[in-house]
Amino acid sequence: MALEITDASFDEVVLKSDKPVMVDFWAAWCGPCRMVGPIIDELSTEYEGKAVVGKVDVDANQEFAAKYGVRNIPTVLTFKNGELVDRQVGVAQKSVYQQAIDKLL
Repeated sequence: MALEITDASFDEVVLKSDKPVMVDFWAAWCGPCRMVGPIIDELSTEYEGKAVVGKVDVDANQEFAAKYGVRNIPTVLTFKNGELVDRQVGVAQKSVYQQAIDKLL
């Protein structure tokens, strides 16, 4: 299961991580988000110990969604050493997300 990331934990979990981090910005009412959710959960299991994979509910946590210009959901951002390095807006195949992580490992 993907890690639940909040505005309060974002700095510690994402920006200070020594591993690559993939963050899915989503909302419960968003149909396409429900398609991406299971993929994100699978990736969190597959990359356990190698990368951090988490989710931010944009309805409850708007600070970092605004900071990174998330206007459409789902938006999946990838970070390395606290820097935003990749952005995928909308639904993509699992391989797209895997490649985003793999190139940072």
